[in-house]
Amino acid sequence: MAVLSIETPHGRAHAHVRVAERPRAALLLGHGAGGGVEAPDLTAVAAVALAHRITVVLVEQPYRVAGRRSPAPARQLDKAWIAVVEQLAGAQLPDLPLITGGRSAGARVACRTARDTGAMGVLCLAFPLRPPRRSGAPVAESRLPELDDVRVPVLVVQGERDRFGIPPAAPTRAVVRVAGDHGLKTDLDAVAGAAGSWLTKLLGAAGRPEQPGA
Repeated sequence: MAVLSIETPHGRAHAHVRVAERPRAALLLGHGAGGGVEAPDLTAVAAVALAHRITVVLVEQPYRVAGRRSPAPARQLDKAWIAVVEQLAGAQLPDLPLITGGRSAGARVACRTARDTGAMGVLCLAFPLRPPRRSGAPVAESRLPELDDVRVPVLVVQGERDRFGIPPAAPTRAVVRVAGDHGLKTDLDAVAGAAGSWLTKLLGAAGRPEQPGA
């Protein structure tokens, strides 16, 4: 795995690149607000993508690289993400179709920037539909418009007990429920299986994994 340092308008980001053999596409995934690229669900999806001959890039936002735990404002996250995708697409991932996504906050970033990055699809792990309500506080605004604004195919993999809620399916949006909560750690095989099936459909026959001995 190569770790690239990429300058963005809001600081240095890190891109952890795992190049697939004869890649057919590239999958770029962002982390959650308080976690990193080592999250179990990101790791599981990265493995299945590589098996489907898809190069994987796990992107660390500048605030994480700088050692801060609190996420940057949405506009900074989006600009940094776009800068990373553009630089990778022009150098390390030339001519490859791009699929973007991430877990939780990273999924939101991928949705908001799907048009700007030219993504052919968006893969959302544990999309945080609505912040859990605190005692005495008003109901928080839903983030569903961020999903609805995406104009390419979307996969949402959500835990059955996710305290952030479960987004509804839509004509271009598949929603797969798996055992567990927002962490998606209970059944990683189900998470990987859902991602693998969707990637296969998205890319067609070219996305199928190599058969042993082929």
